[in-house]
Amino acid sequence: MSKSLPALSIRHGRGPVNAVVLVLHGGREHGHTPVRPWSLAYLRMVPLAKAIHSDGAGSGVEVRLMRNRVRGWNAPGFDPVRDARWALARIKADHPGVPVILVGHSMGGRVALRVADDPAVVAVCALAPWTPAGEPVAAVEGRDVLIVHGTRDRMTDPAGSLSFASRAQAGSSRLVRFEVGDEGHAMLRRSAVWTRLVTAFTLGVAAGRTADEILAAAWTKPSAERLRIPV
Repeated sequence: MSKSLPALSIRHGRGPVNAVVLVLHGGREHGHTPVRPWSLAYLRMVPLAKAIHSDGAGSGVEVRLMRNRVRGWNAPGFDPVRDARWALARIKADHPGVPVILVGHSMGGRVALRVADDPAVVAVCALAPWTPAGEPVAAVEGRDVLIVHGTRDRMTDPAGSLSFASRAQAGSSRLVRFEVGDEGHAMLRRSAVWTRLVTAFTLGVAAGRTADEILAAAWTKPSAERLRIPV
């Protein structure tokens, strides 16, 4: 296992920091090779981090994109979970009392849902999350949760995130799940849809923005209809 620390790319907001968005990339079930800056899983999150910062910097939103030490989930050590908790500790040391929103893709989505129990975290955005059967839901209790999954994803099972959402809904502050039609795991075919949902959700929580019309309509649906919203 690498003994180095994770890497953090920090995009500062303007003026006082009102919220921090921590962005988490994907990985593999097993693997102890270091995550390089040119890793596709890491690079996939760079445009999202930039988009959140571009929209939120003027509202005092800081964005931190983390690059894990190693590629794997690596149970029972859970390396990326340890990395995310390290990053949360750094955020709390730098900005005590500031709310944190987590954004994670694939394995990073699973990590975000696991570390949402940190007291600083107020919301989680999980994109095509890896949520196998029995994935615990207690960490998102009292948090706002957005889950987005492509209907053609062959890497992480959309049925898994649906099951997670069904079990987590009652305990969360509010939860909504979108299904992106004709989209796979990489979020490339309809990238604008993913970006729109992520930025609307994160900045709605972080900066009190009026919700995007798609997201606003989703929150008004009966709870049972919020888990399979086509987009």
